[in-house]
Amino acid sequence: MGSENYRHYSRNRLLGLLAERDAQIGRLMERLAEQDRRMAALEAEVARLRKDSSNSSKPPSSDIVKPPKPPPPSGQGHRHIGGQPGHAKHERPPLPPERVDRVITYAQASCPRCGTLGRAVSGNVKVFQQVGLAEKPLTVTEYRRSPCQCPKCRLVFYPTLAPGVEEAGFFDARLTALVAWLKSRSHDSYSTVQEFLRDVGQLEVSRGFLAKVIARASASLGKPYAELLAALPHERRVNVDETGHPDRGAGLWTWVFRAERFSLFKIDPSRGSGVLEEVLGTEFRGLLGCDYFSAYRKYMGEHNILVQFCLAHLIRDVKFLLSLPDPVTRRYGERLLGALRRMFRVIHRREALGPERFQRRLERAAAKVLAVGRRAPDRIEARNLAERFRRHGRAYFRFITTPGVEPTNNLAEQALRFVVIDRRLTQGTRSARGRRWCERVWTAAVTCAQQGRSLFAYLCSAVDAHFANQLPPSLLTSGP
Repeated sequence: MGSENYRHYSRNRLLGLLAERDAQIGRLMERLAEQDRRMAALEAEVARLRKDSSNSSKPPSSDIVKPPKPPPPSGQGHRHIGGQPGHAKHERPPLPPERVDRVITYAQASCPRCGTLGRAVSGNVKVFQQVGLAEKPLTVTEYRRSPCQCPKCRLVFYPTLAPGVEEAGFFDARLTALVAWLKSRSHDSYSTVQEFLRDVGQLEVSRGFLAKVIARASASLGKPYAELLAALPHERRVNVDETGHPDRGAGLWTWVFRAERFSLFKIDPSRGSGVLEEVLGTEFRGLLGCDYFSAYRKYMGEHNILVQFCLAHLIRDVKFLLSLPDPVTRRYGERLLGALRRMFRVIHRREALGPERFQRRLERAAAKVLAVGRRAPDRIEARNLAERFRRHGRAYFRFITTPGVEPTNNLAEQALRFVVIDRRLTQGTRSARGRRWCERVWTAAVTCAQQGRSLFAYLCSAVDAHFANQLPPSLLTSGP
């Protein structure tokens, strides 16, 4: 082979090897890019699976592992249990004289030094009060009716019992109310109530009888519940939330509607906007406090409803961005979280700033949050949040221009805690009658707490009125 042909052959072979190398590098680069895409998708999936109550709208009860508590503020150590330094001392005041059933007086005693019997002298009397349980806490009343005969027609008959006595049955109004209180506020099962009556009251009753007692108590709450249901669409502000409700294996939903004066619970198979239309109506003109769940957005859009979306839920969604692997998304989340923190620093300085200055600074801080939120990088999670700000950003800041509106949905969430505890202890309901009972007694319990009333006293009045065929006390007012 000549030198010219050899150089030509070598050159072609070298070019071929270089082309093969470039093709191999291209394949490796494509494979590496594909692996990078898969890695990013897996990291995003891991971040999604790590969502908990601290960085999402998931309830605390769904946390498999509780998220760690945030560190204390700078310069403040962890607090010890019990009373904190500087807190005022709290002492129980003595019970008033009308609550005292028996007085035992110690007028004379021997001198502790020499044993001589002392004489009574003037001075302050030391009082020690002790509350005890009666040896026989339940009273049994026996109604005896002697036969009578009409002297004219010779008819033998019996006197009529006082109104409400026969309607109450074996348990009077107060004992019926006590069973209702134990079953609802104390979250007791029928077996636990049965054991309480046997051990404390020396009274044997069946669980079936207790179910009938609860049915009477539920009937006594029917009209007060209907009154609140009719008043709800006319309220100026209503906070709404929902949680799951098990019923014989079916997954239902417990909705809470919290107004200024009362709260109302409704158990429904649906989690959709139809429940809002049924309870609040399509002409509701108050302000709805809620989270960003789709049912509320649909109800808001279809019926032109004013909404205050929960800022606490928004903060948790922003914190989720900080857990993602993409650094660009994390930086966007950090900027947005910083703007939100600056806004809350303004809220916490409300008293120091004064009304007008506070309003101006709060409006500027909210505008900054919106501006930062809408300028998102080209990442899917950031774009989704930015679109939320563009479409519904103003609905997060209604509290600025509407007096009395809270920036969060904590009012409704607090009302649901009672239901979540009851669900965990009782495992839900097993019938439509049980669902009605839960709706009514939860409504009465949370409303009484909201108004500073005694639930037991209200149940006594409602049951007594029901047995006497009278109007029950209203839950719209905070009277006794």
